[in-house]
Amino acid sequence: MANSSASSFPYVGNECPRLTFLGTGTSGGVPILGCDCPVCRSKDPHDHRLRTSALLETGRTRILIDAGPDLRQQLLPLPFAPLDAVLVTHIHYDHVGGMDDLRGFCVFGDQQIYALPSVCEALHQTMPYCFTRDLYPGVPRLNLHPIQPHKAFRVKDVEVMPIRVMHGKMPILGFRLGNLAYITDMKSCDESELAYLRGVDTLVVNALRWDKPHHSHMLVADALEFIRQVNPRVAYLVHVTHRIGHHDEAEARLPENVHLAYDGLQIEIG
Repeated sequence: MANSSASSFPYVGNECPRLTFLGTGTSGGVPILGCDCPVCRSKDPHDHRLRTSALLETGRTRILIDAGPDLRQQLLPLPFAPLDAVLVTHIHYDHVGGMDDLRGFCVFGDQQIYALPSVCEALHQTMPYCFTRDLYPGVPRLNLHPIQPHKAFRVKDVEVMPIRVMHGKMPILGFRLGNLAYITDMKSCDESELAYLRGVDTLVVNALRWDKPHHSHMLVADALEFIRQVNPRVAYLVHVTHRIGHHDEAEARLPENVHLAYDGLQIEIG
């Protein structure tokens, strides 16, 4: 287990905050259907990547970041306990395709979903059965909370600061949670957003692959430059494709304070 320390994380729970990487792959996951490359044929579990999402836990609070189509598989190995919030970065299917699997957690109460107003509106279109006047028995009960960049809100003992990043030409959200920042699917961000990341100890950020530029995702070199600008103590790369190479080989190519995250990795924060 990798550890990440922070001296001023704004949590009041008795336990050390922990981030679990539920998935670290891009929209197709790894292995990719129909691909026979060495990474997709690898037997190393570090090379098997579900769609990107994460779970932040403090002594009092559990926050899910994105609910992709692998959500059920990702959550089955973990203790079944209430979720206090679901933070949604954007509406793309690999980040919301598992929203229906939240129905199981409705035994604890309605699920609280925090997303951009446009994402809330889109969820009404993609999941209309969840928002009718007379709900069909058993559908997930989703309470949608529209949020905006730079307007912080609290989920119990966690302060959440949404930040604005660009997924190509599409504005999406990243999240700062105390001394942790979580960003995925970013291609660029305005220099003014760096002020909201100042002092971050642990940064999670996307890095699609080493080469062949993409219109809406950063490559590893782009991510490393962004990490240099933010200057966290430690950073983890997510949302990677099979073209990142075998995990151990890719990890060896990274700077000492930058790591290639993998599914199931847990890091302690603070």
